[in-house]
Amino acid sequence: MEKDAILQKTIKTLSPFETANMVQFLQHLTVKDAITNPWFVGIFLIVAFYAVVVRSKFVLSALFTAASLLILIRYTMPAEGDSLSAASTLPFAFGGIAIGAVLIYLNFIKTE
Repeated sequence: MEKDAILQKTIKTLSPFETANMVQFLQHLTVKDAITNPWFVGIFLIVAFYAVVVRSKFVLSALFTAASLLILIRYTMPAEGDSLSAASTLPFAFGGIAIGAVLIYLNFIKTE
């Protein structure tokens, strides 16, 4: 009988991680929620630690890209309901160009 209780408790604990629940969570996720969500921050830190220990230039570049794009979208895109204007689009465009330039420099120009 104890095995059934442990199995039921495990099923109850893991039910939020079902595929349907995960897809629904990701569909309703905003950039602000992603930046402040402890799960995303924790996973990001674990991957960053792994990338530093292994010295993987590709993983560090991917982490830099993800973090930069999240921050760029968070601070340059207008609020919901506002229209796009040159004042909000130009910082986003030039920020994207700057991120691309840093990635090109790190991956193709800089040598160790």
